[in-house]
Amino acid sequence: MTPIEMTTTKDLILPLKRIQWRAQISAYLFLLPALLIFTLVTWLPMLQTVLFSFQTVNLVKPSVWIGFQNYVRMFGNPVFYTTWKNTFEFILLSLLIGFMVPVLLALMIHEMRRFKSFFRTLAYMPALVPIIVALQVWRSIYAPEGGFLNSVLKTVGLTPQLWLQDPDIVKISLVIIMTWIGAGGTILYYLASLSEIPTEIYEAAELDGFSPLQRIWFISLPLVSSRMMILLIMQIIAVSQTFTEPFILTQGGPGTSTMTPVLQIYNIAFLNSDIGLASAWSVSMLVVLAIFSIVYVRLYNRKEEGDRN
Repeated sequence: MTPIEMTTTKDLILPLKRIQWRAQISAYLFLLPALLIFTLVTWLPMLQTVLFSFQTVNLVKPSVWIGFQNYVRMFGNPVFYTTWKNTFEFILLSLLIGFMVPVLLALMIHEMRRFKSFFRTLAYMPALVPIIVALQVWRSIYAPEGGFLNSVLKTVGLTPQLWLQDPDIVKISLVIIMTWIGAGGTILYYLASLSEIPTEIYEAAELDGFSPLQRIWFISLPLVSSRMMILLIMQIIAVSQTFTEPFILTQGGPGTSTMTPVLQIYNIAFLNSDIGLASAWSVSMLVVLAIFSIVYVRLYNRKEEGDRN
């Protein structure tokens, strides 16, 4: 063994020796219940889903191994490509419509001299409404006849719209609802990030004659940009799993214009009782979300390194 190899081996072994394994036993015992629960409710179902995707699953009789047939059926179904097309359109619309809304509202609230707490509470209130109740309220707002939104359009002389029945505008209508429901928590996160900026920076900017817009553009936005990138990835992950809004309001329609992968998985598994095919769809979602999650973790680690430096 060469000196270099000996040094490398020592470098690998010494850190392990420094760890007092016996002293850590109690800590691992406290972690053991959480690790067991996490394994049972997360990793085991994921592994079972992957196995089911290669089988014809019968909940009464033993399952039959069929290889990649479920994946062949999935990729041969035009609805598979339609659901992912709809998902990417939802993501694009949510980034165009919904991504900047929490940022702008947080910046406006942060710049307020008075009533900051009131508007902070007001912004978070939609998140406190049960989602089923909120969606039923929005259904009445979007109603073709007698709905609040169409009544306003009639009042100002505009043509009423079929908000949830027109394929051209139904996605925008759902994205508006998703933005309204999800913006509150994001606003609080941005406000917490903005509160970490030292007030001395803003005071110095005011002494230099900065206007509120200049403070936002040259101070606030650059200092929260890293968190904005993280929340952008989190928003993409969340929108990729859209289910409740189309399930309650449109059932994937009109046609398949709001059908999403999660909604289709639900239909295949619980309406068609085809667990194997639904598992194959779930694995495809797992791969896509894993890619976004890896990007999120790398961005988060980069932000943490930047904060430490």
